[in-house]
Amino acid sequence: MNIYHIWARLKPGVNDLSFVESVHQFLQPLAAARKLESYRITRRKLGLGPPDLLDFHIMVEFRDLAQFDLTFGEVAARKDPLESFHFAVNSKVAEVKFALYRDFPDEGRHTGEEKF
Repeated sequence: MNIYHIWARLKPGVNDLSFVESVHQFLQPLAAARKLESYRITRRKLGLGPPDLLDFHIMVEFRDLAQFDLTFGEVAARKDPLESFHFAVNSKVAEVKFALYRDFPDEGRHTGEEKF
């Protein structure tokens, strides 16, 4: 599994629940169409955590890099209705950071324990 991590800080005055609803409107149709496996939205609690990771943390899971690339290509095409949902999220964000992680070890990692 490949996990795309997004950390975000909202623009001043943006309602937190409005932001979360926009994220759901953007990602839920992609999940329903199996363009991603799952996602979740979390928020920093009690101010705990490094400040550079920002307040909101969204994790989007992709089966493999092929699914990741296909979905990103669709989003990058900037066609409606997907572009409108994507814009609704981005318009609420003041700062954002991204990372891509994978389960480890994954099936591509040689562990030295394989039997021939």
